[in-house]
Amino acid sequence: MPIMTMARRALGAAAILTLAASAAFTQQPGRIRGQIEKADGGVMVLKTREGAMLNVKVDDKSRVTALVKATLADIKPDTFIGIAGIPRPDGSIEAFSIHIPPAAVRGQGEGVRPRDARPGSSMTNAYFESAVASSDGNVLTVKNKDGEKKVIVTSATAIAAAAPADKAELKPGAQIIIFGMEKQPDGTILIKSMYVGRGLTPAM
Repeated sequence: MPIMTMARRALGAAAILTLAASAAFTQQPGRIRGQIEKADGGVMVLKTREGAMLNVKVDDKSRVTALVKATLADIKPDTFIGIAGIPRPDGSIEAFSIHIPPAAVRGQGEGVRPRDARPGSSMTNAYFESAVASSDGNVLTVKNKDGEKKVIVTSATAIAAAAPADKAELKPGAQIIIFGMEKQPDGTILIKSMYVGRGLTPAM
């Protein structure tokens, strides 16, 4: 194959990867999910769940929080929780993820809003009131400024809790979700706030 042809193909492939990375950032301005592929100090290569490769980094001000496995027993009355799920026609929510955020953010973002975790999903931030068993699984009653909601928890629902984390946990193989970020002039993404899964993949 002629050298010029090989060079053009290499440049074309590089352009495609760059466009894919830019598209991933543009399409998910609020959250980026993926696995760390390489890490060198505070600079990492992240493979997003869409398959794009992004250069991301943390600095001294980056907030890194771990997510650890939890159960319904860890959710006590008046616990503030985040519920990622699919709204049902009857107004209830079938949860695929429930997480207990850090105490410092209790009450923040209270309410319901669209979510990009899955097509048609929503995020409900509310206070847990009670739970009862049903044929669907467990039915939680939660309450926020918009009123009460019923939440269906099945065996497939991922439950996690926030825990203090060390930046040393940001290593190859770690699954992360980035909430706050800032694109830098050199094209890298500076992480402002994020969760790192400790033995799990953040599901929200």
